[in-house]
Amino acid sequence: MARTQARDFEERRTRIVERAAELYASRGFLGASLSDLADACSTSKSLIYHYFASKEDILFEVMHGHVSALLEAAERIVGGGGTARDKLNAITLAFIALYVGAAARHKVLLNELNNLPPDRRADVVSIQRKLIAIVEKLIGEIAPSLGRPSPLARPAAMLYFGMINWTHTWLDPGGRVEPERIAALAVEIFLDGVATAK
Repeated sequence: MARTQARDFEERRTRIVERAAELYASRGFLGASLSDLADACSTSKSLIYHYFASKEDILFEVMHGHVSALLEAAERIVGGGGTARDKLNAITLAFIALYVGAAARHKVLLNELNNLPPDRRADVVSIQRKLIAIVEKLIGEIAPSLGRPSPLARPAAMLYFGMINWTHTWLDPGGRVEPERIAALAVEIFLDGVATAK
């Protein structure tokens, strides 16, 4: 007879992923063993294996959950009303809010992607490419000179992500400036520059 799944199965699984994100962000994926994760979760390795088949599966969940949340936010905003500028503004605010709320996951995504097995890495990269395509299209609508087929279309989108992707390394959510104001400043700097780019 198959083992019945506990009612709090998903909740426990999520807790493991969150602890793993914190551990991998501080020590690196290769620097943190499954025993370290079990200790961080106050549980046993065998119980970790009840929820995940491998350490790489946990790493995948850390990254996939994060990029999926970013894509869900972007698609919801793009599907709504407003101008392209309004949408890029809203996406930037959403991204930075998600970065602040999941700083460990974001750090792991930026630093540990190459430690995923190729098929799992391809899944994460596919979502990242969708995010880049969304931003690239919006930038092209705001500044047609940076839209397809301009060779600057992709570099402009990557510059956008380059500006906001590292906020988790210095942005203090409890600091003197609220994350929302930082996001607004990033939008102002980027969009005003894009609007006049040649």
